[in-house]
Amino acid sequence: MLPGMAHTPDDKLLMVRYRDGEVEAFEVLYARHKGPLYRYFLRRGLAAESAAELAQEVWMKIISSKNRYQPSAKFTTYMYRLAHNCCIDLSRRSAHKIAQQTVGDDIDVARLPATAMADPEAQAIRNQSVAQFRSALADLPDEQREVFILKQEAGLSLADIAYVTGVSTETAKSRLRYAFGKLRQQLIRNRGKV
Repeated sequence: MLPGMAHTPDDKLLMVRYRDGEVEAFEVLYARHKGPLYRYFLRRGLAAESAAELAQEVWMKIISSKNRYQPSAKFTTYMYRLAHNCCIDLSRRSAHKIAQQTVGDDIDVARLPATAMADPEAQAIRNQSVAQFRSALADLPDEQREVFILKQEAGLSLADIAYVTGVSTETAKSRLRYAFGKLRQQLIRNRGKV
């Protein structure tokens, strides 16, 4: 929390304060969003090392463009737009093979409920379910996977997702609907395999 603040200010205010020279405001933003940004790249299918590099690249872009920041949209919308553009740049720079690493690799076993840890059979079923979800998410087309991640991980609105991905709100809505439908269908198909 910043000195003299009764509560932590919202992201837009923090970014404006950082733009105006308050380094502590950036530290709060970074602490608040470094994990979700990193997971965004992991869930896009990048290997851990590539995800860390792209997350760092986004933070460097935020730092270097701080004087041009205009709080017209939420900070997270701005950040994920930069992240989206970094993914596009990565695709253009190389024919980088994407690892099949996605959802669930960042599960902290220490945070699982004790009952899940006490019952090995329940834990095995949970692990298999997570693996099936990862596989189903990895099988989605890139555009559908991205809108799903932006909605579920980043909590962005459809309008913000449309802005981040550069499509209309209706297209974003359609991609999200198809993503949920395909995931549901795949998970139902796999239900008997658990």
